[in-house]
Amino acid sequence: MKYYAVIDTNVLVSSMLTSNPDSTIARIVNSVRQDVIIPMYDELILDEYRAVLSRDRFSFSEERVRELLDLIKIKGINCERITVADIFPDPDDIVFYEVAMSREDSYLVTGNLKHFPKNGRVVSPADMLYIIEYGEKGTRVLNETASSYYLPVSLEEINAVIREYRQTI
Repeated sequence: MKYYAVIDTNVLVSSMLTSNPDSTIARIVNSVRQDVIIPMYDELILDEYRAVLSRDRFSFSEERVRELLDLIKIKGINCERITVADIFPDPDDIVFYEVAMSREDSYLVTGNLKHFPKNGRVVSPADMLYIIEYGEKGTRVLNETASSYYLPVSLEEINAVIREYRQTI
């Protein structure tokens, strides 16, 4: 089965920082490579990906950044945003949510769950892998809990990857 998802920038950064190919974050990007997750994006999202991944503090090579962005463009779909009335702590996050909400069968995969409205479609990377593994059953479990906060949240994993990276520089 295929799953449509907007992948938040923090997930992509973490995927490039991790050295563990079996980590939750790496498995999300591998799901894109394997055509399990179909990334959704628009030009503003691609611009943010490019800007953040190109920051000097990460030291990602231009080639690695280009390869990741090409993967998203080749495997993904360019989507129109829908306007939402929700209020966001960071206005830059709105585009990610609006693109994700443009399809009824899509998700927003993020390590910053607190930045988005609580619903079964805004999920952590661990939640997304759970949905992929259990399909509709997984989606029902997320909806029944009213948010993915009750399932394993990968923010700790993201922070661990960032700490590991900082120790190498």
